[in-house]
Amino acid sequence: MFIIKRDESVTDNSENELLEIATGAVKAAGEILLARFRSQPSPTDLATLQRGIADNDAAVTADLRQLLLAARPGSHWLEGEDGEGPLPAGEWWVVDPVEGNVNHLHGRHGWGVAATLVRDGEPWLTVIHEPLKSESYTAIAGCGAFVNGKVLHVSRKRALDAAIVATGQARPNETAAIKERIAQSAGVMLDAALLVRAAVPTGLELVDVAAGRLDLFWQYGRVAAGLIGGALLIREAGGVALDLAGERWTSAASSFVAGPVELASLSTSILPQLKGE
Repeated sequence: MFIIKRDESVTDNSENELLEIATGAVKAAGEILLARFRSQPSPTDLATLQRGIADNDAAVTADLRQLLLAARPGSHWLEGEDGEGPLPAGEWWVVDPVEGNVNHLHGRHGWGVAATLVRDGEPWLTVIHEPLKSESYTAIAGCGAFVNGKVLHVSRKRALDAAIVATGQARPNETAAIKERIAQSAGVMLDAALLVRAAVPTGLELVDVAAGRLDLFWQYGRVAAGLIGGALLIREAGGVALDLAGERWTSAASSFVAGPVELASLSTSILPQLKGE
């Protein structure tokens, strides 16, 4: 069980108190996953992989859920790929207990724990923790974005021909329409950008955008869990998160692009939209 020291009499935590509790809970989950990392052979088939994903989730989810819900009485819980489409009114913890679970199970870098508190559809507070790097990325709406207390800022590039850009799958079994748009958009970016890559998990790609290590990220699909915390980090780091129609991104959108204002805006004019948008 996680052990987080806090005043149990506090029922309506201030912003900083809530961020401290959320960060502690997410880091505690990360420590459990770190102890499990490379403790078993890599999966050799889909069934083994799926069992490993479930086991990792089960190792951390219950305590993470209990701590976060207790920190914000009356809030609700939304986990992983359940976070698809517009979020209901009220306060919701949108959580990925093992962001990059597949990478973790294969002994690779690129995994962590992510938790975002959403108020009436808008991300308000987020923590994304990478245990292998001992880095915690945090943001509260209107208060800036940070990694271990250091201020983050998106890339200062203004042209795609010098940009490193990335995309990724929202889920393993995408629809034919989304697969088609991923392929088309990658072709567009291969012509427009300096370097194109595809990677998962989305949340950690967005961390790199917020930190200015990656210039732009785009994705098709409505799974909000991997996007909503990163969207807040990027906005608080001086960037924007849009849909491919050029509107402010929300969890209802079926496409996503984020980065510096100029690069994101330019990308909305060249990337293909989903049919029916």
